[in-house]
Amino acid sequence: MVMARGTMWIRVTIAIAVGAIIGAVALNVWTQGFRYRGLAEERWDPRKAESSYAGSVSCRECHERFYKLWAPSHHGRAMQPVTAAFVKESLPPLAEPITIGASQFSVDLDQQQVIEEKDGKRTAYPMLHAMGGKNVFFFLTPLDRGRLQVLPLSYDVRREEWFDTTGSMVRHFSEEPDSAIDWRDPLLTFNTACYNCHVSQLDKNYDASTNTYHTTWREPGINCEACHGPGEEHNRVCREVPKGTVPRDIKTVRWGDFTRQQTNDACAPCHAKMRQITPTFMPGDRFFDHHDLVCLEDRDFYPDGRDLGENYTQTAWLMNPCAQSGMLDCIDCHTSSGRFRQEEAPSTSCLPCHAQRVRKPETHSHHPNGPQTPTCVSCHLPMTEFSRMKRSDHSFRPPCPEASIRFKSPNACVLCHTDKTNDWAAAKVKAWHPTSHWREKILLEGALVDAARKRDWGRLPEMIAHIRSSSSESVVVTSLVRLLASCPRPEKWAAIRQCIKHASPLVRGAAAGALADDLQTPGSAEELLQALHDDVRLVRVRSVVALARYPREAIAPEHLVALKKAEEEALASFSAQPDAWHSHYNRGNYRSARGDQKAALAAYKQAIALRSDIVQPYVNASVISSQLGDLSASVSFLRKAHQAAPEHGAVNFNLGLALAEKGDKKGAEKHLRLAVKVEDTRAQAAYNLAVLVAGRDENEAIRLCRIAAKSDPGNARYAYTLAFYLAGRFPTEATGILEALIARHRSYADAWILLGRCYETTGNGKAASQHYLAMEKEPALPAEVRKLAGTRLTAVPKGQ
Repeated sequence: MVMARGTMWIRVTIAIAVGAIIGAVALNVWTQGFRYRGLAEERWDPRKAESSYAGSVSCRECHERFYKLWAPSHHGRAMQPVTAAFVKESLPPLAEPITIGASQFSVDLDQQQVIEEKDGKRTAYPMLHAMGGKNVFFFLTPLDRGRLQVLPLSYDVRREEWFDTTGSMVRHFSEEPDSAIDWRDPLLTFNTACYNCHVSQLDKNYDASTNTYHTTWREPGINCEACHGPGEEHNRVCREVPKGTVPRDIKTVRWGDFTRQQTNDACAPCHAKMRQITPTFMPGDRFFDHHDLVCLEDRDFYPDGRDLGENYTQTAWLMNPCAQSGMLDCIDCHTSSGRFRQEEAPSTSCLPCHAQRVRKPETHSHHPNGPQTPTCVSCHLPMTEFSRMKRSDHSFRPPCPEASIRFKSPNACVLCHTDKTNDWAAAKVKAWHPTSHWREKILLEGALVDAARKRDWGRLPEMIAHIRSSSSESVVVTSLVRLLASCPRPEKWAAIRQCIKHASPLVRGAAAGALADDLQTPGSAEELLQALHDDVRLVRVRSVVALARYPREAIAPEHLVALKKAEEEALASFSAQPDAWHSHYNRGNYRSARGDQKAALAAYKQAIALRSDIVQPYVNASVISSQLGDLSASVSFLRKAHQAAPEHGAVNFNLGLALAEKGDKKGAEKHLRLAVKVEDTRAQAAYNLAVLVAGRDENEAIRLCRIAAKSDPGNARYAYTLAFYLAGRFPTEATGILEALIARHRSYADAWILLGRCYETTGNGKAASQHYLAMEKEPALPAEVRKLAGTRLTAVPKGQ
């Protein structure tokens, strides 16, 4: 979001796509999407039923076998109380304290406490609850204001050792180092960050006025009613019929009635790296009516889509060709308790579709048949580890060691052959499969995502072609659309507009969000207005937010009802997580775009109250304060942001502009020079800094204008300003810049005028006359400018 300030100052604010958690943002075949077919008859809806929850024990009366399978499962024990019995069964003592920063942590299992010793002070934190257990036990302790926090020590079940919780979560990015967060960070607060998938029927009970929680839940773990809806009415109707008979309407959510898509969607919320739109998802609902999905724009994925950080499963699952075929869902391979059905013979999970390869694995795998022969799972679901938790790649794609060489991503070959290299594996795979569609596909997708992340727009034509292609993965298309938010080149828009009609709501939602920056194009606005009628809530919400700045009087009557509904959905989405800073930040962005600056400022202040270390709300609050005429408050917000992030480009850029407006040129220059060092703000900062210093150092102004024009070559203002400063001393160079600028922007009146003066200054009367003749006839120019051309034409000396 860019805001103009006067005629020469540009002020940048940071905007996160609505619903995003952190960072900037903003698949499958086009014919393969998420169109849902209805059931044969109306299904019982737990939201409309007068029923309440009865608890899992009530299910045992009729479903003893299932209960016994569920109770000890990782679903049933997703969270459990820490008791003496649990400690005795599951936790050994910690031999030596673990040092984290300036603190030493130990475990007192008798008292069920983690002990911190720092600067001679001893603090005990009760271990109330244990989450997980398949790979790791994380422990929760009560902190102030009702928060339940993940403790700094966790237990590795497989290695049988205690470890530093947040130290294990450091991602090994290739571009820049990551670092461990403090264990008290809100990202590790159970009430807001991880409750959805570890307890059942939770009431957050968050009080925004006091920033406190009074959180309760019916049962720890994922209980029967989490997947089947409230059970009291089901129990009643079943008890009322004769024994051995089944009621016509059993008043429960029956997974046997689900389509495969509904089954996959029912599992997705707990197995997706997603952004919440509503907190009301129920099994049977559509995933994209309640959530958006993080894709490869996030650095927790390698560019080729393999897992680097924690991504859960859903994004890779959408890249899975078996899932795309409509012939596979989660419970084909997993029980409702989460167990792998084919644990004893994993390759049988690929029957009957791949019978020939399962029966003769040596032909396909190029490994001898025998006890050590890799299974289908070995190669197509390779297991990697992050934060001591093992996870399988559910994209089912074949190994591609060449991608590992290019993108540093993992591959199944060297995960198994640990003594071999990626080069060795790549040579083997290429020898076995000299021409491989999959290898070409994975390498191309990874290369385009990698280039887009690095803002290498030399590959923009390939990105556009990939976005347009009917054979491109919806996840990759979505990723590219979101990454193109930082691309200044206008040729991207036609492809993005095409995406708003994509079969996948994931792609449509991403395209709608992107088109917020192209509202000046009538085609984009019209596509967004049509998208207000989309069948999927995600697309409607993204569309109405994108239209926030669009004048309401320009909207045709046939869209007004859909607009009102979509706006209500968008506003509700901002309240889906009232204890998350980004919810208030996004509400502020929307209110600001709608012109309600006071409401926007209040929302930004609420975001700051929740996370005083996040810079985005400070920056936008500063802009709003300036618009409301309170320059002192504007500077104050920016100084606080600078304390939180001293090298942040947008913070220094905006602070530089604000100080310049206050007359503090020295302070303004200091912060603008810091902003020039950051790629995101380099062009704007260099341009404004050039204007600031031009009066005392024209050479420096020219140097800075060159930086701005090179950093954003499509920006007409930067090119013009460079030519303006060059014109007095280097008119020939200025002439070349202006000629190219006018060729691209026929309506840029100042460029026409300055070019004429350059011709005259260099004594090129013939060129000046031809220029003024063309200028006089140029329909894109205002009448007064064409009239000026006629005046200058008569003034050009005839002898030149």
